[in-house]
Amino acid sequence: MARPTTRPALRVLAHPVRSRVLGHLRVHGPATATELAAALETHTGATSYHLRKLEEVGLVTDTGTGTGRRRVWAAAAEPELPGAGDPDLALDADDEAAADWLARDYVQHFAVRADAWVGERGRWPTTWRQHCGLDDHAVLVTTEQLTALSAELAEVLDRYRRAGAGTPGARRVAAYTCLLPVDPPPTA
Repeated sequence: MARPTTRPALRVLAHPVRSRVLGHLRVHGPATATELAAALETHTGATSYHLRKLEEVGLVTDTGTGTGRRRVWAAAAEPELPGAGDPDLALDADDEAAADWLARDYVQHFAVRADAWVGERGRWPTTWRQHCGLDDHAVLVTTEQLTALSAELAEVLDRYRRAGAGTPGARRVAAYTCLLPVDPPPTA
């Protein structure tokens, strides 16, 4: 399935419940509206409504494995949503606001996850503590090298996406990438 890069997908996802529903499905796998409502501390009816909205723009799918009214939902694909830097899609002011909200929501979600790790890391074996957590690496790159770096990181993460499937002791790891400029922007 093609990754959604539409303005409607961006606008639908720029909602607190919808972004959390999609995030939960991506991290924890398929679930029913009832299971999602319990995990996200919301109501089943609201969760069902938001799942249908996400389905309309291709961000989630009905797996077809549910019985009766208990539909099982899954994240369709990792969304690659349009943003301010997307050269193929001109965003209007509302789209820009939705993209900014979504980016800030993502940063807050990351902060909560990172903070939880700091509080829980003592319960993990040494190897996990050594290799999980926060790290930063300053690099000096040109525009072309930045593009290559981003692509290489994505390639490595794709290679490891399901590497541990079926292996006893394997645990899911969320890898966040955030390439941020340190120097001021170039002048024209």
